[in-house]
Amino acid sequence: MNTGAVTNRYARALLLLTQESGRGAQVCAQVMALLRDPSAVPARLEPDLGRFVAFLVQKGRKDYLRRILRTYVDLYCASVGMSHVVLTSAVPSPELEDRVRTVLESRLGHSIMLETEVDPALIGGYRVEVDGKMLDASVRRQLQILRREFVVKNNRIV
Repeated sequence: MNTGAVTNRYARALLLLTQESGRGAQVCAQVMALLRDPSAVPARLEPDLGRFVAFLVQKGRKDYLRRILRTYVDLYCASVGMSHVVLTSAVPSPELEDRVRTVLESRLGHSIMLETEVDPALIGGYRVEVDGKMLDASVRRQLQILRREFVVKNNRIV
């Protein structure tokens, strides 16, 4: 079965459910918190989210939950005229967050929902994902490029 179709179908169903109840912002905030730290499940889920998760378990689709919730966040942002942006940096940087928010909002012409992550494996720099596109300005990526160029040039010599 096509997991993309399953993910989109259930994410759209959750979006319709939250739009009908008018609790989309609250559900989206709780979903983002769950995606950030799955071990920190709140004592009380939003009613729409709780019913939806119970429905997924009943239908045997709990393995798709994480992908469905990620797709839901993107769909929710699009439905309210926002872009979902994921900023990953090697260390926490409020200045970088402010700069990225300002630049993207001016370039896109609408507000953004900025989700930040810290990944020390980037070594330095940052990575920004917007609407399925990624800008990778990390040290790790630059090292990968150098490594690949080195291998290509050395293979030509030998």
